[in-house]
Amino acid sequence: MDALATGGLSLLVLVPLLVLGRTDVLLLTAGVQAWIGALVNMPHFLASYRMVYRTRASIRAHPWAALYVPSLLLVACVGSVIASRWTDIPVSALLTISSSYLAWHYTSQAWGMVATFTHLDGNPFNTTERRLVRSSLYILAAWHVVWFFYLGYHHFVDLTPLYTGLSVLTSIALAMGLAGFAMHKSRTGRIAPLRAWIPWIAIFVWYAAMARVGLPALFIVQIAHALQYLIFPFRVEVNRTRRTVGAGQLVAFQIMLYLILLVVGSIVASILLPLGAMAVVTDWLGSRPGQVVGFAISTFFNIHHYFTDGVVWKLRDPAVRADLFGHLKA
Repeated sequence: MDALATGGLSLLVLVPLLVLGRTDVLLLTAGVQAWIGALVNMPHFLASYRMVYRTRASIRAHPWAALYVPSLLLVACVGSVIASRWTDIPVSALLTISSSYLAWHYTSQAWGMVATFTHLDGNPFNTTERRLVRSSLYILAAWHVVWFFYLGYHHFVDLTPLYTGLSVLTSIALAMGLAGFAMHKSRTGRIAPLRAWIPWIAIFVWYAAMARVGLPALFIVQIAHALQYLIFPFRVEVNRTRRTVGAGQLVAFQIMLYLILLVVGSIVASILLPLGAMAVVTDWLGSRPGQVVGFAISTFFNIHHYFTDGVVWKLRDPAVRADLFGHLKA
């Protein structure tokens, strides 16, 4: 389950398509994208909000993630929608920030999973191995940022030399990561578990698809990333529920309720919220602000989630370790 969810399923889909050159299959209709997003992508946003807003103690422990950043984002998004009556620069700036921040989010999550599963295997990376694998992901993060500007701002600036150079540099990133894993094997006498390898390999394949197909491939990558993320808050929910009510049918009932609320809330947030907001804003401010309000809502969810994810998942925090690993024997 871990191996499939953390990138194995995406590898089974993307690798054959890339090898066969059938990347046209990755182009989905808007309706299919909306429903897949509602059933997979949005739940991973709401699951992260559950991590922050679960209790008052959690909110007090993470004031920036729970209160300050969303408040600032709300002001920025409302301002960008109002300003769109005259200029699209504010909403474009929000989309640019969101897209650039996404690169750090993807690569940091990949590293978090590599570190988690090598830790669970009892053989975490040492300093040198860690630097090699993490540095390989830093290079990919830089490639992702330049890829976005290369595609989105090509009318304003020619980034072809930088994009080509970073694309070549990804082969060095691959070698660095492999060296880190090889050193880890040499030191421990064991190959790192498959579920530690897969998130690292998957992000290389994801970016290969993005390089081949362009922006449309990013939707498939988002879904793979959401699946990768969801097993972790789900495990936290199971462990917390067991601590509260013990094992048995009541735990199964509460987890089923959690999943139902997650899916229903996601459908409402993905489909009804943007449509309703677009209608209201169109009536108040005109058609142009109504058209951009969907982008503003998207950037709010994205940027807030990226920040929240970086705050709540700290393995050095004993409470996080207890929630995530509480089902395992010491």
